[in-house]
Amino acid sequence: MDPRQTRGYRNRNPGNIDHVPANRWQGLDDPPIEAPPVGGRPRFARFVSHAYGIRALAVLLTTYQDRHGLRTIRGIIGRWAPGSENNTEAYVGAVARQMDRHPRAELDLHRFEDLRPLVEAIITHELGGNPYDRGTIEAGLRLAGVTAGGRAAVARSGTARAAAGTAAAGVGGVAATEVLGQLAPHLGSAAELARALGPWVVAALLVATAAWFVWQRARQSA
Repeated sequence: MDPRQTRGYRNRNPGNIDHVPANRWQGLDDPPIEAPPVGGRPRFARFVSHAYGIRALAVLLTTYQDRHGLRTIRGIIGRWAPGSENNTEAYVGAVARQMDRHPRAELDLHRFEDLRPLVEAIITHELGGNPYDRGTIEAGLRLAGVTAGGRAAVARSGTARAAAGTAAAGVGGVAATEVLGQLAPHLGSAAELARALGPWVVAALLVATAAWFVWQRARQSA
């Protein structure tokens, strides 16, 4: 079957994430839940774009690592696709084969090199193929705060200070979220909280970070 004909693709939710009213994902569509499918019940979330659906998938996976300590394909997929409604072992095997990694190999989902292939493998399994080009996948990961090069690239460059300067000039919406992605390695759990609360809290956090950089620079030059 063409993956573009699947329910997950139609909902722009390639991870087939259930709609839970308490989970106020960025980029939820209106209405946020799919129309009742023929012969079934509405269940899955709907997003305004495929990038936001990919973002939700990536954020949920990193939450499994950060909050639940799951760092292997077996551990992550065991929670993502529990045996109560999935053939979990088959799912684990399919993801491990596509990633060319051992099911018990440790991953770091804050690294692009680990998160991207895991996201792509899950999309392939959920939709029966991966209908997305490289740019769409990377756009979703950027919204989740993970870019090619990861923490090391941010640390080596002046990206954090440049992003803080942008924040001081005023940012909002998707732009604020993307800048937060560049700053996330410097912000720790505050970044996760800001993503959960939405873009205006992100903007406030970025302005505060910009002020911190200004203070640091003033102290160094004193």
